[in-house]
Amino acid sequence: MALLGKLLKNRRAGEAGLAWHAPHLAGPETLTVTSPDFGHEETLPVVHAGRKLGGEDASPALAWTAAPEGTAQLLLVVEDPDAPTPKPFNHGVFLLEPGLTSLDRGALDGERPATGVRPLQSGKGRGYLGPAPIKSHGPHRYAFQLFALGEPLAADVEAAKPAAVVAAAGPVLARGRIDGFYDNP
Repeated sequence: MALLGKLLKNRRAGEAGLAWHAPHLAGPETLTVTSPDFGHEETLPVVHAGRKLGGEDASPALAWTAAPEGTAQLLLVVEDPDAPTPKPFNHGVFLLEPGLTSLDRGALDGERPATGVRPLQSGKGRGYLGPAPIKSHGPHRYAFQLFALGEPLAADVEAAKPAAVVAAAGPVLARGRIDGFYDNP
């Protein structure tokens, strides 16, 4: 796999493909997102990585400032813009109750999510998928993007693919983001 990573080293989906850059998800960047598990643009601890890399697929703990009044739902989208795919790889899409301001480690589990968390389809299954970049491909960025939605998403988003959920979201009252890195040298 190291050879494959080296061959694909210059192939990356790119930052521009993230949900963050979708025009209909633009909004005031007034949500401050933090994590006790990693700092912005720092390396994610191995516990958050995928099982095939020795991790536990445990989502990191997250905290954020309160959503503005009128927020119907929070939408959390976790994407990897460094995947060697046409679009960023989706590591999870979640609908959160608007009153939440934090999640404990592991709260984004697809089978046992925390109260107030509704895991939707990801790039592979349901729930948080930890980092698992191709060996020797270089560091990958994992963008945890949080959007305060002014209107709830339709009930039928349960079976929708991540791109369809993101396309249906909006209007955005506020948003925030924290990015972590992971590498498989």
